[in-house]
Amino acid sequence: MTDTIARPGKIIAIHLSYASRADQRGRRPAHPSYFFKPASSVAASDGVVERPAGTELLAFEGEIALIIGKPARRVTIEDAWAHVASVTAANDLGLYDLRANDKGSNVRSKGGDGYTPLGPRLIDARTVDPSALRVRAWVNGELRQDDTTADLLFPLPQLVADLSQHFTLETGDVILTGTPAGSSVIVPGDVVEVEVDAADATSGRLVTTVVQGGVPFDPALGSLPSVDDLQRSEAWGSREAAGLPEAEPGLDPALRAKLEAAPTAGLSTQLRKRGVTACFIDGVTANIAGTKVVGTAKTLRFVPFREDLFAAHGGGYNAQKRAFDAVRDGEIIVIEARGDASTGTLGDILALRALTRGAAGVVTDGGVRDFDAVAEIGLPVFSRGAHPSVLGRKHVPWDVDVTIACGGAAVQPGDIIVGDGDGVIVIPPSIAEEVADAALAQEDEDAWIAEQVAAGHPVDGLFPLNAEWRERYESARPQSEDRA
Repeated sequence: MTDTIARPGKIIAIHLSYASRADQRGRRPAHPSYFFKPASSVAASDGVVERPAGTELLAFEGEIALIIGKPARRVTIEDAWAHVASVTAANDLGLYDLRANDKGSNVRSKGGDGYTPLGPRLIDARTVDPSALRVRAWVNGELRQDDTTADLLFPLPQLVADLSQHFTLETGDVILTGTPAGSSVIVPGDVVEVEVDAADATSGRLVTTVVQGGVPFDPALGSLPSVDDLQRSEAWGSREAAGLPEAEPGLDPALRAKLEAAPTAGLSTQLRKRGVTACFIDGVTANIAGTKVVGTAKTLRFVPFREDLFAAHGGGYNAQKRAFDAVRDGEIIVIEARGDASTGTLGDILALRALTRGAAGVVTDGGVRDFDAVAEIGLPVFSRGAHPSVLGRKHVPWDVDVTIACGGAAVQPGDIIVGDGDGVIVIPPSIAEEVADAALAQEDEDAWIAEQVAAGHPVDGLFPLNAEWRERYESARPQSEDRA
């Protein structure tokens, strides 16, 4: 039997709520964030949804829907669940082809007609434990999602209470509580089923069949659907699932060779000539004397220690562990530790993991635990020095692959990092080639100048070259070996 679900006044959906989904996306939010879906997106519990003409990335998301029973305004977490009348299954369908166009609002990418199927049966919220609900989703009979509310980053009552402090939740309003890992792309002909259950209660199977739409979007009216490999990988769940080749890590070998040959002093000079002066990761030195490190940045951010935040984010498979498990060949893990050297940001086990993954090194503006052991492992590490403390004294591991501040420098994932005895610098990838070429050319010039000084010439007019010495250098230059 199918229950009647009244058309809601508003539908509020959460972006990320399950730990499994957050880990799949590589980020764990500190707080819940939301978006609205139009009531016109609600669909029957055994209906169809169109994939619009000219699009490819319609994705399903099995979710638990909460239906508000009595108005809630500024309610506490303890009282919040009493304002929920029913629980049922939902499919928070989304069109990734329009995701970038909406920049997070999801108005069009999540608001299409039929993009919020609900039902078929309602579970009385008074009869279930909100921390013991299960959601499952099948595509063509194959189980794709299976998770419970025990895995939520934010408990269901918290969502109700949080939303109620901003606006009134009215009777019939629907809260879509997020999807676990396993969401992926569906195509015309696919049949998606979603079910929510707890103990002996079940919503039954919410069935949605995908059909192909025939009406294209009108380019004269607004932005058109578009996709790239990022949207494909996120819609499918991974690059592998999307049929994309694994992204090539690291640097072009020829560029890497140039950067390895160029000193940071010369590179920083060329950056300054191009208007880039905020390129220094200050206060860090190498754990192995004479180390040169070159690679692309994989970023890890720590936030200041707070007991409740550490309890939520410090244990288990936290951001620190995820960063060291996911670093790729030729990458450098760059850690934001706010310049606090009074605690370790990695130790020998994580250093060994990075080395076995092929990491080029680690740069941290914090301390290093097991300093001697890390040096013996052979992984190049630039840090503010040794400290014996464990994680949890000053830091909470927070984010991976985000823009960070390390040693006073802004570092983005993919930035080029070069470090040697003079320090560590950050090079924007777009100018790395020309900076490297110019630095090597300057090295050749400086080497010739050094020969002249060694021969007894005074530095006045020679360093830097005046017009006369420049002409002599240019005449001698063809006789020297040019760099490739």
